[in-house]
Amino acid sequence: MVRLLEPVPQPVPPQRTPLGKDADISRKSAFLLVPGLVLLVAGFLVPSAAMLFAPPDVSTGEIFARLGEMLTDPYDLEVIGRTVGLALAVTIICVVLGFPIAYWLARSPSRWSGVFLAVAIFPLMLSNVVRTFGWLVILGSKGALGRLLVQLGLVDTAPQLLYTKLAIVLGLTQLFLPLAIISCYSAVAQVDPGLDDASRGLGASRIRTMWNVVIPLTMPGIVVAATLVFAGSVTAYTTPYLLGGSSQRMLSTQLFNYASTTLDWASASATALIMTVLVFLVSGLSSLIGRKGATS
Repeated sequence: MVRLLEPVPQPVPPQRTPLGKDADISRKSAFLLVPGLVLLVAGFLVPSAAMLFAPPDVSTGEIFARLGEMLTDPYDLEVIGRTVGLALAVTIICVVLGFPIAYWLARSPSRWSGVFLAVAIFPLMLSNVVRTFGWLVILGSKGALGRLLVQLGLVDTAPQLLYTKLAIVLGLTQLFLPLAIISCYSAVAQVDPGLDDASRGLGASRIRTMWNVVIPLTMPGIVVAATLVFAGSVTAYTTPYLLGGSSQRMLSTQLFNYASTTLDWASASATALIMTVLVFLVSGLSSLIGRKGATS
């Protein structure tokens, strides 16, 4: 009887598992992040830390001592309160105005919606100084708005609108409204328009659909918009300086005065520290709100 020979099993070459591929991809991605991280540390974190804690000829103790004085001095507290109050006002105005515009642009079936979006964000292409100078022309004592009020007979003499809180709010709103529109537009564009139709098909009004469907789903984008506007308003310098003058000091203009006029580096570092803490506090609070909005 013939005995059949069994085939000898051939060694199977080792194959890379998908997990190994993912690990290689993550290593490559981490390697690509190294140049950006080096630039961030060398160009931002190190200078910021030096500005906050190691300015010229000033010790860290002097900075914190000046910080304690600022947190108890009525004038400095007024400047801090004015900065936070105006930043909150600008944030609310930009979100309230920017979200409806972004919603209309994202849902508009018109072929001109892209053009309208470009027009909405066009101010970002202009210099901040140019935009602020326009408000100087409008709000000055002999500006366009004052002459219009006099010609309409509403006032006898042109009111002083420049160097007021209103002027700062108007200038900062124009400055950061495009950022709010972009952030909200990106969030609205990711929401399926069919959800709006389904909600209205079930009997909900447009307002209820907006409040119960669209806004909760776009809350992360709204939070990002509010964070960007608030942080920008707290740290903006050119607009508060030109439109607010010395009578409406904010933290940014106060910081410039300490660093460039009086050369009080301890006060400048303490002011910069307050601005940094305010931005980080709002960013952390916004992250918590965004996470709750995303999970709800």
